[in-house]
Amino acid sequence: MASQATAKYTVIREVVKDVWTFSAPFGPSFFPMGGRSTAVKMKSGDVWILASTPLNDVTKNKLAELGPVKWIIGCNGGHRMFLGDFKKEYPDAKLIAVDAARKGMKNPVAFDGAWGADPPDTNYGFESDIQHCYFSGYSSKDVAFFHPESKTMIQGDLFMNLPATEQYSKTGSSGRIPIFGGFLAPGSWLQKKIPGWLGSDKEAMRRDVKTTMGWDFERIIPCHGDILEKDAKAAWRAAYHMYLD
Repeated sequence: MASQATAKYTVIREVVKDVWTFSAPFGPSFFPMGGRSTAVKMKSGDVWILASTPLNDVTKNKLAELGPVKWIIGCNGGHRMFLGDFKKEYPDAKLIAVDAARKGMKNPVAFDGAWGADPPDTNYGFESDIQHCYFSGYSSKDVAFFHPESKTMIQGDLFMNLPATEQYSKTGSSGRIPIFGGFLAPGSWLQKKIPGWLGSDKEAMRRDVKTTMGWDFERIIPCHGDILEKDAKAAWRAAYHMYLD
């Protein structure tokens, strides 16, 4: 779906103070995963955005209202499609993404930092507002983020919450996957199995799951599926139980 064509389907809302989501359709008709970018207005007034949806006009207009974009974030190896568009629009912003995303881009752009290539203790300048944990042992090389001010975890593919009803709410589609329904809802059988299947380095997974369990979050904002507004930490624990037992 072309960038501007998604504008009429993009759902923009302030989930909690200073945390905005840009939700849009994504995926083939038989597997509607949905996509989401998330922007955080920092205490400084600058904007941090996990860029995972097209940079259409409605998205640009809202970002202009929020403040200057200072950080563009690529959260895993697969979420790289729109990083170049964001960097072109906001050339003064720092583009920070996983090294796997850079290696997979057809038209690579310069990164200002890369999880997986930089030293593990590297700070990127937004840590006073947002913490991060790079899951080096996960197959898609994801990064989880924590915004303590709103008690919100933001992440890409580490936790999905399908069906993607909000992301398809303007399309006339239910966003539900035919036959399977809520097979990737919190507490589902598959939700509890995927982290084990995709965790290639078990020791690294135990380390990083322990780090995230130390965060005091109440909600999870995924790139795919609906935002989990309550009982998020219990759902995260249930999904990653094999690294905690």
